[in-house]
Formats: sequence, C-alpha cells, structure tokens
Amino acid sequence: MQFHDVRFPPSLSFGSVGGPQRQTEVVTLANGYEERNTPWAHSRRVYDAGLGMRSIDNIQTLIAFFEARMGQMYGFRWKDWADFKSGKAALPVAFDDQSIGRGDGASASFQIVKIYRSGAQSYRRPIIKPVVGTVRVGVEQDELQEGVEYEVDASTGIITFAHPPDPEMEIFAGFEFDVPVRFDTDRILTSVESFHAGQVPNVPVIEVRV
Repeated sequence: MQFHDVRFPPSLSFGSVGGPQRQTEVVTLANGYEERNTPWAHSRRVYDAGLGMRSIDNIQTLIAFFEARMGQMYGFRWKDWADFKSGKAALPVAFDDQSIGRGDGASASFQIVKIYRSGAQSYRRPIIKPVVGTVRVGVEQDELQEGVEYEVDASTGIITFAHPPDPEMEIFAGFEFDVPVRFDTDRILTSVESFHAGQVPNVPVIEVRV
C-alpha cells in the first residue's frame, strides 16, 4: 500500500467538511416496491480540505503537503474532528470505551474497532490508524499496561497480548484515531485574488482501504 504515515495538519482539517459515505443500489420493481443492496461492508469517509484554508500561508502549507504526497499517489492520515475518539469527544479516553472482542484462550491478536449503535442496530468499524500514545486496553474490569501486557501496531490497529486472554473474558479498548485517506484530485487550483474575495479552493479527500 502506497501510504505515508504522516498526518495532514490538524489545524487545517479542523475547518473542513465531510463524513461517511455509503453506496446503495436501489431497484424499483414494477409493483412499486424497492430492492436495496450494497456492495460495501464499510462506509467510506469523504472530506473537502479546501474549506479549512484561512490564509495564504495555509494554502502554501496545503500545496507543500500535496506535492510531498504526489497528488493522489500516496495516502496519509487525516484527523476527523467530528469523529476521532473511541468515546465522546468531550471526555478523556477510557480503557473501556469500546468492547472489541472476547478471549478464547488461544487468540492473542485483536483488531481495534469502534461500534456505532442506533436502536437495536449497530455497525462495527475497524480502526486501522490509532494515534500513538492514546490507546488504552483492558480485560474485564482491569486496565493493562502497554509494552508489558500488550503491544499496539499503529499501522494496522491490531492489539497483540503477551498472553491470550482467557475464554469469555471481555476485551476493551479506548483510543484516538485517524482516517487513512488520499487526495481525490491530481491538481489544486488557487487564486490569491479569489481567496481574498472569500473563495477557497476545492480539495477533495477520500478514505482509502489499507
């Protein structure tokens, strides 16, 4: 995977807009009923980085970042300010924010996930790019010590325990995370005159599978 493990400047992504995108195929039958299907098991985030530009210096920073990624060639990390924590944004990360699995006495590795619930339905989102130093892990009611009882791979979001958790023991994790993305364009068009007039460049960014 062509990916640079570097984060787009958070101060610039703060002013962007974006969120999850789904792909649904809708077929209307002759009787008026619909059949709906989706080829995607997971949503895909899309953003517009241009709206975060507030000064000419910001645009220069954007262009430097864009050139270093060679346009669409290399992916990078993106902080989604609307959704970057395992729990509520206003609260500190807690080790029991998310239930990521149960032990079976043999498996030592578990994927970090974030669960989105609404009513009786839920969606488990794999978290591939946790932020280094923010991950907290626990088994049942006990928080564990990173580097001693478990390790975190910040490039895959996989937690590996020194010893497999016992059967039926619930495993928890709390974390901050980034979204793996790339630019969804190979050009950035800017105008100093237009920028001073309140117009900002269109800089689409899209999540990538890694």
